Order: sequence, then C-alpha cells, then structure tokens
Amino acid sequence: MKRRKINVFSLSFLDCICCGLGAVILLFVIVNAKSAAYRDEVTTDLRSEVTQIEKEVLEGKKGLIEARNTLEKTLEELVKTQGLSPELIKTIEEKEKELAQYEGDTLASKAHINKLKADIKSREEDVRRLEAGSKAREDYGSKLRSFPGEGDRQYLTDLKMGGKRIFVLVDASASMLDDTVVGVILRRNLRDDEKLRSEKWQQAVATIDWLTTQLPQTSKFQVYSFNEVAKPLIEGTKGTWLDAGDVDKLDETVDRLRKVVPQKGTSLINAINALREIKPGPDNIFLLTDGLPTMGERKPWGKTVSGKKRLSLFFDATKRLPSGIPVNIVLYPMEGDPLASSFLWRLATITNGSFFCPSRDWP
Repeated sequence: MKRRKINVFSLSFLDCICCGLGAVILLFVIVNAKSAAYRDEVTTDLRSEVTQIEKEVLEGKKGLIEARNTLEKTLEELVKTQGLSPELIKTIEEKEKELAQYEGDTLASKAHINKLKADIKSREEDVRRLEAGSKAREDYGSKLRSFPGEGDRQYLTDLKMGGKRIFVLVDASASMLDDTVVGVILRRNLRDDEKLRSEKWQQAVATIDWLTTQLPQTSKFQVYSFNEVAKPLIEGTKGTWLDAGDVDKLDETVDRLRKVVPQKGTSLINAINALREIKPGPDNIFLLTDGLPTMGERKPWGKTVSGKKRLSLFFDATKRLPSGIPVNIVLYPMEGDPLASSFLWRLATITNGSFFCPSRDWP
C-alpha cells in the first residue's frame, strides 16, 4: 500500500493560524479600548478647567468693554461738569444771598409763632377749666363711630358705658326672631337671609351698633354672641380684649353680628362661663336678651321648658357672675315669659347696673 503524503499546510493548520490571528486582534481591540477610556478619564478634568478658563476670559473681555464704556461716559460728564462749574458758583452765590434774606424773615416768623403758641396754650387752659365743670368726657363715649339717629329716637337710656374693660353678651337664640312663640316657630323654618331680616333681630344688631359708638376711647371691649354656646363675634379673639380706639375692630364687630343667624336654645350659664375665661375680668357687663334661659350647660332631654325650670336655670347662671361688677340689661320682651322682666330688673339693681326695655323704634 502506498503511504499517504503529509501536507504541512493542511486545513487544520490554517484554522489554527486564523484563530491565533483573531485572538491577537481581539486582544489589541480590548487594550485599545481600555487605553481610550483611561485617556478620556485623565483629560476630563483638564477639559473642564479649560472650558471654565475660556468662560472667565469671555467674561473678562465683557467687563473690559463695559469698563471702557463707563470711562468714556465719565470723561464726557467730567467735561460737562467743568463747563458748568462757573455757572454753579454763580448760582451758589445767589442762593447764599437769598438764604441770608430768608434767615431774617425766619426770625420774625419764629417770634410770631411763639406768640401763637402762647395764645393756644392760654386757650387750652381755658378749655380745661370749662371741661372740669362739665360731664366727664368718658361718659359721652369715644364717638369714633357715628350712629345716625332719627329725630328723638336716641333718647336717654341711662346705660352707663364707662369702665376700662366692657364685655357685651348678645342673645342669638331662635327666640330673637320674633316677639311671639308662633312667630318664632314660623320664622325659624325660613331661609337664613329671611331670618336675618327679622325686625327683632335687626333691633338687637342696631343696639350693638349704637353701643359701640358710646365706648370710651381708652377702654377695652369684647362682644360675644350666645345661644347653646358662647363665642366671640370676631374669630380668633377668644379670651382677649379689643381696643375700643380701633375703629376697624368696632366696624368688624358690627359687621360680623349682621351675619349671625339666630338659632337654637338659650344657655345663659355657658355665656357667663365664657365671660369668666377672659383675663383680666371685665368691670362692666352688658346683656342683650329677650328672656330667661331655656337650658343649662347641656341641652335638655325634653322639647319644652317650664317657667319654674327657666327661673332655676337663671339662678344657676347668675351665681357664676363675678361679684362687684355691674350688669346692664337690655330686654326685648318675649311672649310667654312674664318672669323675665322682673328678675332681670332685679339682677341689674343688685349689681348696681341699669335695666332698659327699648321701644320698637329704638335706637
């Protein structure tokens, strides 16, 4: 048998050569890629610094241009100023002459003003002597707000508006909608805007409006409305006094009352508890109501309250009144509550306050 001839450059040999060459190329690609990444990493910071320097150079050029422009304007203004200097010197000399003349006139004016001040002081002393023999100014109220009366409707009430801290409680229960039980039942089912137009409630609002015009200017005041609970008319003022000299607060108080809708029962004891929370306490109290309370600190189980029970609730409430403070009462009589006027009058008398039952057209 003939021996096969061996060929060194067989197909297998060529495959090996190609694989080796491919491995070398792959190695070169990997090494080159790593070199490029390393180069980018090294030069990144340098590129950032170069970019920042280029920005600073541009800003410097802009600043240089602005400085040149400013310098040119300054030079132009300097030239103008140098040209105006003679005129300014002349103007200053003229003003000095006028000033010397005015100083002479001023001395004469000062003498005249001093004489007028002396006359005013003399007149003020005369006024103080006259006021000393008249009614104290506080008795008339601050008069910072005006209340338009009609004819003789603002007649004497004997409501004493004196005091440093005046607290006003106004009844805003459903009974303030009408003078009769039937009227109250009918009106409490109306819309809120119709309730606000109730004649009895409008009279109570007008009374508060009038009272705020009588407050002494230097006093403090607070107005709470109450039904089952008591709260200040101006939100956020619970337990604090307001300045009667602040006309805006007086106007806001009346405006807030005009938006209060009478509803629910009457808890006088909760109103007095709220009064006791304010510190320092009041030295004059005003109570605007239409009768004896219909509930205590909590709402009663039944729907009706007897006259005897209402009187008991009234006594429980008045026991919590601070002692030695006058209670001035404005009563809007309510049908079916005959004991209210006598016991409220008695409360005003005992505390050295006043009792007032207004006519329908007051104030």
